[in-house]
Amino acid sequence: MKILILAGGYGTRLSEETDLIPKPLVQIGGKPILWHIMDIYSNYGFNDFIILLGYKGEMIESYLSNSEDIHDWNITFLDTGLNSDTGGRIKRAEKFIEGNPFMLTYGDGVANININKLHEFHKSHGGLATMTSVQLASRFGIIDIGENERVTNFIEKPKENEAWINGGFFICEPNILNYIENDSTTFEKNPLATLANDGELFTYRHRGFWKCMDTLRDKRELDELAKSDIPPWINKK
Repeated sequence: MKILILAGGYGTRLSEETDLIPKPLVQIGGKPILWHIMDIYSNYGFNDFIILLGYKGEMIESYLSNSEDIHDWNITFLDTGLNSDTGGRIKRAEKFIEGNPFMLTYGDGVANININKLHEFHKSHGGLATMTSVQLASRFGIIDIGENERVTNFIEKPKENEAWINGGFFICEPNILNYIENDSTTFEKNPLATLANDGELFTYRHRGFWKCMDTLRDKRELDELAKSDIPPWINKK
């Protein structure tokens, strides 16, 4: 099964890094975050990648083409346009998907997700798409306030009561491409909303580690975590 990785955005919220290099090449633990994402899939035997390029895509292609540490990965580089939105980038990969189910994720998020269990879940429900959902711990403590403004309860950085959000790590049937209109289509808007309304979108709840590199603070946190003997996004199976 092919894995599409969205790696073409500008990464403007991480401009301290992305003015010079594309976001997927920002390094954590001495390797680009894109490498870590690909390694997650590779650990489960999925090694057939399509990198959906855009902003500074030639740098990503150059890095992966010349790296000695890419295992037995089969990599296709696809220029999906500088200003295409996420749906448009996916749609452009149609001929490479060849009418088969495919995996899809973002080029800036890592998780210790069990790809085999995700795959089994997708096959079990019969819908067109599976989206992994995650919960984020609040950065702030939450308080309950009673009479006379007295604090009755304080929870430090709770997680279990937070909403479930899109964590990437999708599995899609080829017919989802019919839900994408053109290069300007944002995958996370009309396509996913319509799939949900049609009863074709299911979610795999991931309760383990997940983190998106959205800001410089996120990058620094991931960089520290990557220095562990086993980074938390590596599933020990």
